[in-house]
Amino acid sequence: MNEFLGTDITFLKGVGTVRAEILNKELRLFRIEDLLGYFPFRYVDRSRFYKISEIEHDTSYIQLCGKIIRIEELGTPRNVRLVATFTDGEQTIELLWFKSIKFIKSTIKMGEEIVIFGKPSFYRGKANMSHPELDTVANRSKSAALEAVYHTTEMMKTRRVESKAIRQIVGSALQHENFHVPEIFSKEICEKYKLIPRSKAFRFIHHPPSQKHIEAAQYRFKFEELFFLQLPFINQKMNRKEAAKGISFGTQNPLFEDFVKNHLPFSLTNAQERVLREVKTDLCSGQQMNRLLQGDVGSGKTIVAFLSVMMAVDNGYQASLMAPTEILAIQHYIGLSELAGKIGLEIGILTGSTTSKERRILHEKLQNGEIKLLVGTHALIEDVVEYKNLGLVIIDEQHRFGVAQRAKLQDKGKENPHVLVMTATPIPRTLAMSVYGDLDYSVIDEMPAGRKAIKTAHRFGFAREKIWQFMKEEIARGRQAYIVYPLIEESETMHYKDLNNGYDELLHFFPRPEYQVEMLHGKMKPSDKEAKMRDFADGKTNILVSTTVIEVGINVPNASIMIIESSEKFGLSQLHQLRGRVGRGAEQSYCILMSSKKLSANAKTRLKAMVSTTSGFELSEIDMQLRGFGDIAGTRQSGLDQLKLASLSDDSHIAEQARNAIVELLATDPDYDRHQSLRHFMQNKQGYKDWDKIA
Repeated sequence: MNEFLGTDITFLKGVGTVRAEILNKELRLFRIEDLLGYFPFRYVDRSRFYKISEIEHDTSYIQLCGKIIRIEELGTPRNVRLVATFTDGEQTIELLWFKSIKFIKSTIKMGEEIVIFGKPSFYRGKANMSHPELDTVANRSKSAALEAVYHTTEMMKTRRVESKAIRQIVGSALQHENFHVPEIFSKEICEKYKLIPRSKAFRFIHHPPSQKHIEAAQYRFKFEELFFLQLPFINQKMNRKEAAKGISFGTQNPLFEDFVKNHLPFSLTNAQERVLREVKTDLCSGQQMNRLLQGDVGSGKTIVAFLSVMMAVDNGYQASLMAPTEILAIQHYIGLSELAGKIGLEIGILTGSTTSKERRILHEKLQNGEIKLLVGTHALIEDVVEYKNLGLVIIDEQHRFGVAQRAKLQDKGKENPHVLVMTATPIPRTLAMSVYGDLDYSVIDEMPAGRKAIKTAHRFGFAREKIWQFMKEEIARGRQAYIVYPLIEESETMHYKDLNNGYDELLHFFPRPEYQVEMLHGKMKPSDKEAKMRDFADGKTNILVSTTVIEVGINVPNASIMIIESSEKFGLSQLHQLRGRVGRGAEQSYCILMSSKKLSANAKTRLKAMVSTTSGFELSEIDMQLRGFGDIAGTRQSGLDQLKLASLSDDSHIAEQARNAIVELLATDPDYDRHQSLRHFMQNKQGYKDWDKIA
């Protein structure tokens, strides 16, 4: 650690023990390095002085020059406020303080020319300003035109350690006689990617001479953040490709060719064919495949996975497919059994509800190689599960599994089995490339031919009976419908009141025996869930009233209506997944988003986005802006919460440049011999303590 950067902030001018304790506790600022890394969240232009007459209802932060001509305390002793009348020589404005009144009053000198700064508001048509900053004209003339503004907490405000105080403390650090910030990137990287020196970047971001200086500093630190976010993933990927030899599959695949030529029930899309070529290249490379396959709901990832399984079987290996829920595992098993039956391929299913007798038979067939594909849940990683020759591991909805679970399934192979992880959860490409950098990345960005776009509408509760009448008309045409209620998923405590009440209401409107309405939820026995699903898939059930257990995996081409009750309570990703349960056949399908009239701004944005587009990739970009990239990626991507300035939605071009720099560095100087300053920084950087695992 650089001696200056490692200095305790207590010893900086203007800090002291009391302020240091506040900054330690409230902002986790302990050393000068922490202080310099606490970036402003905006800047205000202090070069312009406004007139009171220019203030309008939408005016933001401004500064005025003038005098306080009157001051008084109003209200009760328990609810006192300080009110001052300020004039710019032409008009007046009221200044208000509700805290630190004694201190503020002691600093005001009646009739002295001062500068005030703050955000005006209006009360009964008259402008006022609460808790403005006060400064002398002489001090203001010495200050920079662009002034940094920092986030503070309520406790800091009560102790008068606000943005102005932080700005002054940072200034003390920047002007310190021992100020020294070493460069961490090589001269070549800085020149190639136009990075200003790190020391200048700190000066410019806190005390900027101009807007251009702010932009240069922010670019430097965004590049830095995105560099260190991606470095461990890309390093891991390159090390794996160099060290981890994989099973080398042959290029001749008779079973695969026979199925595609004679049994594939539809033509593959160009995107599916491209992904299969990428997978085949990996399988034949002699290196272990670790590939992320992303595709929108209904894009055809499962058939790509099945064709990959046949390549494994063609080469004498078995495959496993792990799904996050039993209902999804069952659905995969049902669909894949139909495909496998066409070529005499035996597959099995293993879940938590598989009986002891079924397990004994399954384990025996798995160990002697009769079962070529085993589908299941977390039960697949149990110690008792043994394969004869596992060569391919497929993980569906991979974001629901941890890295350790993925590794445990891989360890079932005697060699290094190939790994294909799939997700239908839309992830922006920049996010996927940045935080799944340890995986190769494929995307199915084309929907199967013949499918009509799902028509999506947003409706309020009073339209419910009209919607049910529409359902009757669709059912009369032979179609089926889902109705989903926003209940907690099966792993959490569930409340069934809404689901049960909705089910009872539907039975009145859709009476038996004319209509068959069934209910499905996560607390049901697996055998009951499977029976309900089969009845719906076989067309015996007209309406399936469900919780979000049908979010992924259900594939009923005849279902054309998806109604989502209280849709404002769902996230965009989940709404899109639910909508993806319909639109799988040739008929026109509909998704109706029911909500209350009281909607938050975010809820309105989500529902409007759902109505405006059916593209999961477009929705993922909106979702990332609403929720933040950390929530989208999940807890696995812990580095995302370290991003202070960079945004993966707005700074994708910088992420790409940082990625290029990493790849070039690791390819040409993997031991960091020519990048000693970077190596030294990484050895001392929190989160990179175990250097041997990084480089």
